[in-house]
Amino acid sequence: MPDPVRRRLLMAMALSPLLPVLRSRAASPVDLSRIITIEWLPTELLMALGVAPMGAAEQHGYRNWVAEPALPASTVDVGLRTEPNLELMIQMKPSLILCSSGYGPDLSRIRQIAPTMGFSFSDESGKPLDVTRKSLLRLGEHLNLLPQAQAHLAQYDSFIAAAKVRMARRTKRPLLLISVLDSRHTMVFGKGSLFQNVMDDLGIESAWKGESSFWGSAVIGIERLIGMTGVDAICFDHGDDAVMQQVEAMPLWQAMPFVREKRFHRVPQVWFYGGTLSAMRFCRSLDSVLGTTA
Repeated sequence: MPDPVRRRLLMAMALSPLLPVLRSRAASPVDLSRIITIEWLPTELLMALGVAPMGAAEQHGYRNWVAEPALPASTVDVGLRTEPNLELMIQMKPSLILCSSGYGPDLSRIRQIAPTMGFSFSDESGKPLDVTRKSLLRLGEHLNLLPQAQAHLAQYDSFIAAAKVRMARRTKRPLLLISVLDSRHTMVFGKGSLFQNVMDDLGIESAWKGESSFWGSAVIGIERLIGMTGVDAICFDHGDDAVMQQVEAMPLWQAMPFVREKRFHRVPQVWFYGGTLSAMRFCRSLDSVLGTTA
């Protein structure tokens, strides 16, 4: 027998006892009770499937910026999204760790703890909800929860269809979306944002036509809003009452057209970079402050 053939045969014989083990590992289901999420979008994706994470990162920030879906009290805080507590995560022995693609800690260390799955907020299409759909189906398939993913997306489609009917009765006034960061700066949302994606589906025009990042947002000086006339304005809270009191006391703010026309509304936090659940929460905010405004 030629040496190369003999070597391949011996290698196959040596590995053959391991093959059933490898196959069983690949086929073994993920323990749904032992999943850790180290970014807020994957947390939302998981909970859209009806599964709560065993551990999640930066829960104080989650409450201020995301709020819903609420995390169970039993969910362990595993540290910062950019710097999770690796020692704690090792002790927790997760079955799977969900993260964001292109954001967060070095995944080479995370992968040593447990298998990982990464999810993107958006892609070159600038339509985050299309990416969310694919992510939900991929996660559902991986967790053997594909029917739950499909059911959730069907529910989402019905929700948006009903919201579109309601919003059709609203005056066609452009909508300005902001989140105040400090007394001089605000974040605005436009092209490529989750909110713009929803507004396009609802037939609502965005008031912000300026620059926008991959994430659909931009940080600008508050003074740039002075030219926003004939718009409704929505500002998302994030535990920033003290900052808003400062801003609202400024003569510049009081001169804003949407403030003078009483078309400025503060609403509870909605995660700017979330998925379908955040999109539905955003729609509820629109209903609560806009409805069928004249």
